[in-house]
Amino acid sequence: MHKNNSLYHFLLERARLLTEQWYEALDKDDSSGVYASDDPKGVEMVKKQNYEFHVRFCRVFDESCSEEEFLSSFDEWICKTSGEQEHQRTPNHLILREFFNIQEQYLDYVKEFVEESPETYSPETINRWKHKIIDNFTYVMLAFAEQSYKYTEERLAAQKEMIYELSSPVISLSEDLALLPLVGDIDTDRAQKVMENTLQQCSSQQVKHLLIDLSGVLIIDTMVAHQLFQLIKALKLIGVTCTLSGIRPEIAQTAIQIGIDFDDLSVVSSIHQALAQRHLLQ
Repeated sequence: MHKNNSLYHFLLERARLLTEQWYEALDKDDSSGVYASDDPKGVEMVKKQNYEFHVRFCRVFDESCSEEEFLSSFDEWICKTSGEQEHQRTPNHLILREFFNIQEQYLDYVKEFVEESPETYSPETINRWKHKIIDNFTYVMLAFAEQSYKYTEERLAAQKEMIYELSSPVISLSEDLALLPLVGDIDTDRAQKVMENTLQQCSSQQVKHLLIDLSGVLIIDTMVAHQLFQLIKALKLIGVTCTLSGIRPEIAQTAIQIGIDFDDLSVVSSIHQALAQRHLLQ
C-alpha cells in the first residue's frame, strides 16, 4: 500500500510553501497566458488554483481517502481550472511544463520526508510513493489536456456557428424585399446553416422576394449546389420568390450536371439587374 498519513500531513502542511516555491521559480519571461500575468488578481488566482491542487493531490497518501474519492476531487479541479479563460489562452506545452515542475517538487519533498522521519522506510516503499506520484500526475495531465481540448472544441463550434450566421445575413432592402449575399467557400456544413438561417430570417422578416447573390462564391460542389437549390424550393413553400444573381460559369455547369431546372427560377447577371427588373415590374 502507498497510503501513509504521516507523509500526507507532511505534504499538506507544506501546501502553501509548495505554491510559493513554485511561483517563485516560475520563469515568467519564458511564459505566456496565465503564468505571465503581473496583475495582482491574476497572480492571486493562479496561486489559489495551485494551492487547491496541492490540497487535493496530497490526499493520494491519505489513508481515509479512497481512490474514487481522490479522482473525483481532482476531476472537479481539472474541469474548473481548465475552463478558466486565462488557462484557455495558455499554450499547452507551458501548462504541461509546470505540471512536470510541480511533480519534481513532490519527489523532492518525499526525499525530505524520508530524511527527516524518525522511522525507516524501505527502498520499495519509497519507490512505491514515487511511482504513485508519477502515475497520478500522468492521470492529471492527460485529463487536463483532454478537458482543455473539449473546451476548445466547444468554443470553436460556437465561433463557427457565429461565423455561419454572420456569413449568411438576410439584408432587408424594402418592406418585402431582401438580399442574401453569399461570399467565400461554401462547404456542406455551411450550406446547411445557410438554409436554416435563411428560412428563419425570411419568415421573421416577412420577406416575399429574396435576391440570392453568388458573385462572391468561386466554387460550389455538387452536394452544396443541390442544397442551395433545395433552399430555393423550401423558400417557395413559405411564399418567398427567389432571384439568383452573379452565377459563375463553373457553378452553372455544376447545376446543369446535377439536373437542376432553371425554368421556374429568375436568374440575372447582377444585383443591379435584379433590382432594375423588379423596379420595372412595379
